This record gives sequence, C-alpha cells and structure tokens, in this order.
Amino acid sequence: MKYIVMLCDGMAGYPLEKYDGKTTMEMAEKPNMDALCKKSIVGMIRTVPAGMKPGSDVANLAAMGYDATKCYTGRSPLEAMSIGIDMKETDIAMRCNLVTLSEDEEYENKVMADYSSEEISTEEAGELIKVLNENLSTEELEFFRGISYRHCLIWHNGPKTLELTPPHDISDRVVTEYLPKNEILLNMMKKSYGLLKDHPVNVARREKGLNPANSIWLWGEGTRPAIPNFTETYNLDGSVISAVDLIKGIGITAGLEVIEVEGATGNITTNFANKGKAALKTLLDGKDYVYIHVEAADECGHRGEAENKVKSIEFIDRDVIGPLLKGLEEAGEEYTIMIMPDHPTPIALKTHTSDPVPFMIYRSNKEEKGIDTFTEKKAAETGIFYETGMELVAKFFEYKN
Repeated sequence: MKYIVMLCDGMAGYPLEKYDGKTTMEMAEKPNMDALCKKSIVGMIRTVPAGMKPGSDVANLAAMGYDATKCYTGRSPLEAMSIGIDMKETDIAMRCNLVTLSEDEEYENKVMADYSSEEISTEEAGELIKVLNENLSTEELEFFRGISYRHCLIWHNGPKTLELTPPHDISDRVVTEYLPKNEILLNMMKKSYGLLKDHPVNVARREKGLNPANSIWLWGEGTRPAIPNFTETYNLDGSVISAVDLIKGIGITAGLEVIEVEGATGNITTNFANKGKAALKTLLDGKDYVYIHVEAADECGHRGEAENKVKSIEFIDRDVIGPLLKGLEEAGEEYTIMIMPDHPTPIALKTHTSDPVPFMIYRSNKEEKGIDTFTEKKAAETGIFYETGMELVAKFFEYKN
C-alpha cells in the first residue's frame, strides 16, 4: 500500500459575494477530487490547536500526524533546517521577509504594501541579503539567504521572549502597532530600509514597474526544532515534495527525503505537473509515503486573487492528482490518498484562520459512501470531525500493512 498526502495549502476559504456566496473550492472544476470524494471518508479536521496561531507550520505538522503543542518550537527554525543552518540550542531563528513598505512616511507609519516584494527573484534577493550581511551582521546576528522573499536571521544566544507579527497578516495596514518591541530588531529593520530603498536592484525593479524590496520584516521566531522521526513513528519510508523551505524543513527534521522538483516556485507559476511526476517516481522507486505540498492557493489567498486561487485548485486536480493516481493504477499499486488544505486562507481576509478544514481519505481497495463534491460545506455536513491531526492520521493509516 502506498500512502499519499495531497496538501493544498490555504485551499479552504469563505463564501464570496462575487461568486454568489460560493467559496473558491465550490467554484473550482476539480473532477478528480469530486470523483474520489464519492467513494471516500469525508469530514472536517481541526489542524490548529487551541491557543496557537493559524500558521502553515502547526497546520502541516498536524497533517503529518504530529502534536504541535509538544514538538513545535517556532516556524523559522524549520526553515533554517531547509536552508542548511546548523542551529545551536541557544540560537533563535527568525524569518526575514524582503517586503515592500510605503515610501512617503516615517518608518513607524509606513504601510505593508507587499509582504513578498512581488515575489522577488532569488537572484535579486541574494544581492540584497549580501548587502544586509555586510552592513548589519554582528557576531550575534547573521543573515542567511533562502528563496525569493523568504530568508533567515539567526540570533546567537538571542532572547526567547520575542513576539513578532507575520507580514502577510497585516497586508495594506499601517505597521505601527505590529513593529517589534525589541529595540535591536526594530533598529535593524529601520536600517535595512536605508540600505535597500535605493539599491540598484530596487532601482531596476521600479523601472520595470515592480515593487521594490525596500525593507526586511522579521517574524516566526523560535528555537531548534524537536520533531520525532517519521519512519520510527509510523514505520514508513517517505518523501516530501514542496517548493517551500518551511515544509522542506519539517521533512528534513522528521527524517523524510526531500525531493527537489524542477520548476517548483511556491506560487501559481509552479510546475504542477512536475510535482505529480516526482511523487509518482518516488513511490514507484520504493517509498511508502509521499507528502505533496502545493503552496499556490495560499499565496493567491494572501494576495486577494480569487480567480487565481480557483485556477490553483484546478491545476492541482488536473496536473497532480489525476496523472499521479493514473500512474499508480497502471503500475498495479494499491494506494490510500488523503486530500486536504492545512488551513483556510480566505480571500477577503488575505490571511490564515483557525477554522477546521475539509479532508477526504480514499482507499483504492476499500471504497466508502462519500459525498457528491469536495467542498467546505459538504464536508461539514457529513458530521465526521477530528479534533487533532494525530486522530486523522491514525485513520489514514488504519489499514497499514
């Protein structure tokens, strides 16, 4: 039996007036998901434990069967693992976004215009991170380049009491009340604006009509991660497929193989088909389990792009799920697939919420009586509800042989 988790990041949401009260899941044409859900266990799952922030970190841990209340130490440490940073026990890791702030006000009164600097390229970002390291790094504070707008700051022997705000939670808002209370970090962010706003990379971006990456924004603080080994926990040899350092970091920390996919970007331009091909290959090459993470719907939700969020769901269905399952069937492999978002990312809010999300579990050798279409509303109507990811994953592996 092969086990597949198809994690559609941020796929769930709220009804939209422009779609006559339908969600983007309801609007999307997804024949593969809808065919499977007719023969699946379908219900709702709470992926964000009470009292925890609704981030992709804790929600994806839940989808892998981990208890975030026991093993979660912060988001950025997981990303640091993917980047290849060997964190010490006394290190504090922080996500360092390259963001676009409005340019006419004093720093404290600027607006978060774009939490991703219009998804700046990794090459451009590398030049900016180099400047930051040359001018702002100390023996205690050090920048590390990641991918696109997502980077890392390590504070050696840093304080564990930081309370920092994700920039995607404050899109289009004045940043005043969300700035770090820690003076060292606040001063670093202010200085970054002076270093970056007129950097040649940003001059060139403005000339092209693109948002400049004119400041850093620090968040996602935490200590070295402590996630149990997946193979030892579930007795399965598995892989993770994602374009996002966070998910790669969870995989690395859990002892799963991370598969790099050509053309994987973490947004709607990602190579959906290559992700499906990579998943099929790793399963046919002998892996028992694959965790396929696609970020596109979440990014579209953060940007308020309803049409692109619908397209993202359709691309996952057409280019990942369809070919993957066809390939397994042609190879004569029995499989169990679980399809779900990690959390909602409603278009109107442009950020995550803690609401439960829909899931389906389909077994190729044991069909169930399911529902007609895979949506938030229909899944809730089944009355099946799991309070934790551990309970859901236990059901997923119920007939593991």
